[in-house]
Amino acid sequence: MSYQHERLVCAARAAGDRTDSDIAERLKVAPVTAWRLRTGRTTPAGRTLAAIERAYGLTPADLLSSEAA
Repeated sequence: MSYQHERLVCAARAAGDRTDSDIAERLKVAPVTAWRLRTGRTTPAGRTLAAIERAYGLTPADLLSSEAA
């Protein structure tokens, strides 16, 4: 699986969230977690995927893609 963090960044900007703190507040995660998600350093798991879907309307399928060989 490949995490498409650029999609999160675009959705956050469209919602008016410009900073890691904005994203963290909306997702109810720590600012460092928001930074990791925004930069692609970590892939969101269950609860965070659900929070992203509620906050930004991005489904897990929107964010995670299988890498075809």
